[in-house]
Amino acid sequence: MAEAARSRRLHHAWLITGPTGLGKATLAYRFARWMLAGQPDAAPAATPLFVPDDHPVFRRVAAGAHADLFTLAPSTGDKGKKEVLRAEDARASVRFMAHTAAEGGWRAVVVEDLERAEREVVPNILLKTLEEPPPRTVLLLVSAQPDRLLPTIRSRCRRLDLLPLAAPEMERLLAAWLPDTGTADRAALGRIADGCPGRALALAEGEGLAMQAAVEQVFAGLPRLDAKLLHSVADKVAAQRDPAALPLFVFLLRRGLSAALRQAARAGAAPPWVSARPLAEWSALWDRLGRLAEDTERLNLDRKQALLSGLAMLRPAAESRR
Repeated sequence: MAEAARSRRLHHAWLITGPTGLGKATLAYRFARWMLAGQPDAAPAATPLFVPDDHPVFRRVAAGAHADLFTLAPSTGDKGKKEVLRAEDARASVRFMAHTAAEGGWRAVVVEDLERAEREVVPNILLKTLEEPPPRTVLLLVSAQPDRLLPTIRSRCRRLDLLPLAAPEMERLLAAWLPDTGTADRAALGRIADGCPGRALALAEGEGLAMQAAVEQVFAGLPRLDAKLLHSVADKVAAQRDPAALPLFVFLLRRGLSAALRQAARAGAAPPWVSARPLAEWSALWDRLGRLAEDTERLNLDRKQALLSGLAMLRPAAESRR
């Protein structure tokens, strides 16, 4: 990205992709900050796109107060609706780009979670900007699900795919960020976070290891899942004070299902319980569990009852009738 900027042939729009928690938005803001600071040369020992934290641009970007940086991120709509990129915010970004740079240099627009935009945002608002970009403006579009974006959006951006970190690099980062966490627990966090450091930190803060242990209990009990185990796991998750415990548990449960289904589809050593039903049924169940977690949060349903319903789905039909 630095080389592209210094070549004076910087593409006007970048699509930064990769799994959640990998640092896509962090990179976008880092690049925007570096551009707004005048593309300073990095010291020999510094990392690329480096701007010292005592630089005035660093401070203004960190405070969200730089006149030439516009951020477009999902927000909660009326009546507690799911967070989305709202059309009115996207129109504000277009108005921002219609003006000249306040400080006479570059302008940057960072769009987070583009796949969560309201229906009219991409085709009716952002697409025109991508087709007719204003001068000396760079758009940094961040998406964890680029395949959900319109082909016309993807084709007008230079794409940069970020890949999960290898285990040694994850261990190095987590050792620095979580020094009070044991080596085995850090390794477990890195493993269940699939090489995404931001996700590992979120798991550490949100009882991720406890929720993963509960998920492993469920898989160990399949395919039967007796009532005692169902209630034990549901009680453990519902007892967490953090309201994010249920979506975290469901995320980890679906992650385990995905891994097992991939193994089965590739004729690998899949867990024995996978053969209890066709792969298509497991795939549909994966979707239903995701909707259950969303509905429980959106409608403020009883968490334990929702968990019992979700876990009961995992049992084969014959077992569920008992």
